Amino acid sequence: MKIIKFFDKLEDKIRKRLSRKPLIYALVGSIGIILLWRGIWMLADALNMPGWVSTVLGLLILLAIGLFVSFFIGDQIIISGVKEEKRIDEKTEEEIKREETTLSEIHEDIEKIGKQLKEMKNNSEET
Repeated sequence: MKIIKFFDKLEDKIRKRLSRKPLIYALVGSIGIILLWRGIWMLADALNMPGWVSTVLGLLILLAIGLFVSFFIGDQIIISGVKEEKRIDEKTEEEIKREETTLSEIHEDIEKIGKQLKEMKNNSEET
């Protein structure tokens, strides 16, 4: 358990720092992914696994755990397609700021509703 907590905290710290430098984050992430793939590739070769078996096994694993579509396409792209929205990289700075303002207003409204619900609950408990 201590090891898991240690790596969880380490991951949070690293992610926080790297998120401020997206190009470095992408480079480090791509290196990690390539090294992982290389290791798995070498393991499959050592086991003399035919290519079609690797393909089918990999596809089944990704489909079973729900990563096939989200990894190769991404949730945001699917959602934006369904809603017929622009991708984030196609939006103007003004559109993004407008969306941020809208989200901020929604957040404030939810907080107000939460306070009103608490008040109503307190009033009903008093009576």
